[in-house]
Amino acid sequence: MRFNVFKNTVLLFVLIMISCGSKSKSEALSSELKPDELKTTPTQVHEDKNIIIGANRTNMYLPLLKGKRIGVVANQTSVIFKKDKSYTHLIDSLLALKVNITKVFSPEHGFRGKADAGELVKDGIDTKTNLPIFSLHGSSKKPSNTQLDNLDIIIFDIQDVGVRFYTYISTLHYIMEACAEQDIPVLILDRPNPNGHYIDGPTLEIKNKSFLGMHPIPLVHGMTIGEYAKMINGEKWLKNDVTCNIIIIPLKNYTHKTPYSLAIRPSPNLPNDKSIKLYPSLGLFEGTNVNAGRGTEFQFQRYGAPFLDKKFYKFNYTPVANFGAKYPKHKNVVCYGKDLTNEVLNDNMTIKWIIEAYQNSTDKTLFFNTDNFTKHAGTSKLQQQIEAGLTEEAIKLTWKKGLEDFKKTRKKYLIYP
Repeated sequence: MRFNVFKNTVLLFVLIMISCGSKSKSEALSSELKPDELKTTPTQVHEDKNIIIGANRTNMYLPLLKGKRIGVVANQTSVIFKKDKSYTHLIDSLLALKVNITKVFSPEHGFRGKADAGELVKDGIDTKTNLPIFSLHGSSKKPSNTQLDNLDIIIFDIQDVGVRFYTYISTLHYIMEACAEQDIPVLILDRPNPNGHYIDGPTLEIKNKSFLGMHPIPLVHGMTIGEYAKMINGEKWLKNDVTCNIIIIPLKNYTHKTPYSLAIRPSPNLPNDKSIKLYPSLGLFEGTNVNAGRGTEFQFQRYGAPFLDKKFYKFNYTPVANFGAKYPKHKNVVCYGKDLTNEVLNDNMTIKWIIEAYQNSTDKTLFFNTDNFTKHAGTSKLQQQIEAGLTEEAIKLTWKKGLEDFKKTRKKYLIYP
């Protein structure tokens, strides 16, 4: 029995580990798996037909952490769920299990997830654990060699929403790149993608690369963080074609068609399932001077601006400073637009609202923030197409080849059906 457990676990790691070099730290960690350790390590949840996230599968990864100095890339979504659907933060859980966490790295919005979108986050100390926190959304997006000193492994555990300009996959890129350069393995605790059941949008042109999009992928990519990490390695997207040693703790009972509702908002302005489903479409408004619900309690569920035609748009609202939006667009100014809280959008993104808003602007010169819109769209063509009056159907036809090519590439890196 012990041999079978050991054999199956090692086989799983062989299938999902991508190595570089003949004597890497990842290989050393993998070789330390012992049947006795696998038998005695506690499992956090009852194994049933529900989705089991990577963080909950502690029996698979605690042996890899034994005796190691560990850094963790985490935010407020990095939790282990209990049977009663409550949860504890991953770091609190691992510290309670005597895991030697020595450093924390935080992405956009910070370790506790309270900073505004785009706001620079400073280094600091976590008041609960006294662990040092190094910001990956401050003066640098990539951890320095000094910050990685004295680490044997880094854990990456962040909930993503599957949209190219949602910056957690850019943080993943820089973590993998820095760790590859220092031969530090990255242990990825995989989580579901709530928009993982479809692929859509324009493909990024590499000349428009930025932190809002670093790779030539569609706006909605349909991959989990673990799958995306495999693609980063396989497509040689890291600087100097380096490859990061990654170990992926996969999801259980998950397919890309499995619905998944997030228990914790992944960032301040994605408060619920509705906003997450509308985000791929309304996120493009971030590159315009139209408010997309920031400064209200319906973020990414409405849009509006003072210069949208109030004769066409009967709905209005006034953005105010609130949690996650200290300075929303058009703060304290009446915005005319559309309420989308009753819209159903499940298996595609749409540009019909941004086309309609542009066409019904009283002053079209106020609409686009061109540089920022190009970064969000990944191409300058989309703004040009909207300004030229193309229909949604005509614009989407220009995405077809990029989507088909990406689907072929994506298929090579999928872990889940």
